[in-house]
Amino acid sequence: MSGRSNGNDLHGNAPERSAVALLIIDILNDLDFPRNEELVRKSESLATRIASLKQRCKKAGIPTIYINDNRGKWRSDFSEVLRQCLRPDSSGRAMVAQLIPGPEDYIVLKPKHSAFYATPLDVLLEYIGVKAVIVAGITTNACVMITASDIYVRDFRLFVPSDCVAALSEKEQRNALALMKANFGADTTPYKKLRLNNLVKTS
Repeated sequence: MSGRSNGNDLHGNAPERSAVALLIIDILNDLDFPRNEELVRKSESLATRIASLKQRCKKAGIPTIYINDNRGKWRSDFSEVLRQCLRPDSSGRAMVAQLIPGPEDYIVLKPKHSAFYATPLDVLLEYIGVKAVIVAGITTNACVMITASDIYVRDFRLFVPSDCVAALSEKEQRNALALMKANFGADTTPYKKLRLNNLVKTS
């Protein structure tokens, strides 16, 4: 996505304006990787909380942007990613089923850990007018944290609700959240305590 068709949108793809955006990182995932046992056990409840956060954001006028691994070949499309994650034998099926993107949501496929690397996310956030970013998804100590670092260096306000991200272990979860809070200025308030309407007004 590039270029400007007029002063208000990105070729019709980003018509709304919002000072805040919700990024959901790698949640459309079959969880087929080493050391996945603990994350698989927690994945369904994690998805329930993220779905609730997403609904709260929608009510506050905050758009959702799904940022997801492309799963290999660049010719892969989003529908294929979703199909793989919803296979009957997918460990992430119950998680993904709760968070299927709606027609109003944005979708960005990424080739590496950061949501910004080799993606149009910078352009999309600029057109929407984002000043603050809420990050949810997996894994806390990898793609979430690396994306949080890139959010920090771009001078966005950063929110990483502690109960809407997950790592492969509790130790990795605690360490990553502490690092983002100390080094990136992340607000790790649990999602139910986020005052979204106030955040929209003050960003």
